[in-house]
Amino acid sequence: MNWLVIFEPDTLALYGEGLLVTLQLTLYSLGLGAVLALACALALVGSNAWLRWPAQAFTYFMRGTPLLIQVYLIYYGVAQLEWVQARWDDVWPWTNFKEPFFCALLSFSLNTAAYTAETLAGSIRETSKGEVEAARAMGMGPWMLMRRIVLPSAIRRMLPAYGNEVVMMLHSSSLASTVPALTDLTGAASRVYADFYLPFEAYLFAAAIYLCITLCLIGATRLVERRFLGYLAPRKA
Repeated sequence: MNWLVIFEPDTLALYGEGLLVTLQLTLYSLGLGAVLALACALALVGSNAWLRWPAQAFTYFMRGTPLLIQVYLIYYGVAQLEWVQARWDDVWPWTNFKEPFFCALLSFSLNTAAYTAETLAGSIRETSKGEVEAARAMGMGPWMLMRRIVLPSAIRRMLPAYGNEVVMMLHSSSLASTVPALTDLTGAASRVYADFYLPFEAYLFAAAIYLCITLCLIGATRLVERRFLGYLAPRKA
């Protein structure tokens, strides 16, 4: 095994570039996905069928199809339509579809939004009836009840599951390497393999970086859980 090539400045710079793209995709996807998930979760638990049914269809499709297919549908499907390409230069939001980063970001954001929405909706449904009745007895309306009582309680309960979703989103971001002209961490490893024919060294180094980031995310998630779910821990005698 030839590890000297991996630690050459040019190779490390390539991995650094890929790492930056991976972190950007992961963080931006989680941020945009969280906003979409909140709106979708409220629609899922709401009484308005015209909002609930589209939200259910969206989560069913996004969770029922592979993420790789979703990336292909957006980059090789929507982005390659003549109608979209004709508006690439002057009509928003179609101007964004000529950017590979945007196509990958859109697919990742929609995917994580669907999973997070279902998780949040489940947590909202599990809210204690006593909390709701107490808030109503204090005169809270539906929106204040949701904002001040239901959502904070539901978000705390969903933290362990959402921590897993964050890690899965990091790993799923490796599919960005399938988008041409976009070099993420896995794409950087593929370029090293193609240039030097060092499959084990190239991908093992990338795997080590993913592992380090995953450990950091798990540690951060546990700190957040300890902060906001500390009241659920068994009391020491």
